[in-house]
Amino acid sequence: MRDRLYELLEHDHLPYSVGSRFVRLIVCIIVIDVLAMILASVPEFDARFGALFTVVKVGAVMVFALEYAARLWSVAGHSPRKSSPAQDRIEYALSSLGIIDLMAFLPASIALIAGSRSTLVLLGMLPFFKLVRYSPAMRSLLSALHAERRTLIGCLVILAGAVLVFASLLYAIEHDVQPDKFGTIPDAMWWAIVTLGTVGYGDVVPVTALGKLVSVFTIIGGLTMIALPVAIISTAFADEVRRRDFVVTWGMLARVPLFSHLSASEIADIMRLLRAQTIESGEILVRRGDAATSMYFITAGEVEIELPSQRVRLSGGTFFGEIALLHRTKRSGTVTATRKTKLLALDAQDFHALIERVPALAAHVHRTAKARLADTAQAQKGDLAAGEIAQAEQTDGGTDA
Repeated sequence: MRDRLYELLEHDHLPYSVGSRFVRLIVCIIVIDVLAMILASVPEFDARFGALFTVVKVGAVMVFALEYAARLWSVAGHSPRKSSPAQDRIEYALSSLGIIDLMAFLPASIALIAGSRSTLVLLGMLPFFKLVRYSPAMRSLLSALHAERRTLIGCLVILAGAVLVFASLLYAIEHDVQPDKFGTIPDAMWWAIVTLGTVGYGDVVPVTALGKLVSVFTIIGGLTMIALPVAIISTAFADEVRRRDFVVTWGMLARVPLFSHLSASEIADIMRLLRAQTIESGEILVRRGDAATSMYFITAGEVEIELPSQRVRLSGGTFFGEIALLHRTKRSGTVTATRKTKLLALDAQDFHALIERVPALAAHVHRTAKARLADTAQAQKGDLAAGEIAQAEQTDGGTDA
């Protein structure tokens, strides 16, 4: 039971699974809780709906506390270091995600007991950070910031140096003319910070010609100071997203029998040819009798293939369409999405160019296709081999279990 609860909380986030429904529930509670605290900061709304906001907060605190307790209990035995259950729980409690989970309910609980309304509203923003656990984009951003932390710290050091240099120059130039604004270096640092930050409030400005000349260089330097960390973070974020997609796609392609024997460089070559595609529930991907233009890999969701003698459902991790593509025949079945489905498509032109470029792959493709067709009933020839039917049945059985 503990292992199943751990899988539910940590890994069972496939579309339409119990874990994905749990994630959606927690995200909805977070959104409602944060929205209630935002509205509670408006006196008019708090006067009318204060009791409702309190009920929402109490309910959210109870849910977050139960979730934290469940994670703390179920994490035992799942550490890669094979430590004791107590050590596993301490490790989770001291981890960044564990601290975020704790801060989502503990400070608000104290504020509820103390009866401090303003403190409760302020602490009501903390559950927002729980979205880090459920948002791949936020996790990728945090990973990018962590990966580039030394570079970003270097940018801060450069910025601090620029603030000191320009503040000192303006202090030397303007402190006699404007002693109330540039009388000390700390006073001049305020001007340097807002100027380098390209904000330029206008509350503190130089009046001498030399001071204005220094301001020109300060403004130009400020543009550089802003552009440098933005470029670093955006590049690192894009690399992190590509890395995550690469791992997901690699893992899926490595499980496909057609490609399982290939080397890392050959699989990487195939990945560059794949095209992402999303179809909605009820949408028809291909029709029976259409020309075979692509083979497809299902990354998430489910499709139903209507054959002359039966209907077959394929879910995430399975593939179809390579038989008709290889033999340049027409589709023998109509493929319809039973729910929103994400696919990777390999176009016919790229497919044939690939097997011509990689002789070992071409030989393996022909052997695999021949074996799959040999196991296929005569009424099912053309697009879907019996091996895919067996694979679909195994996938469904594993999901139901």
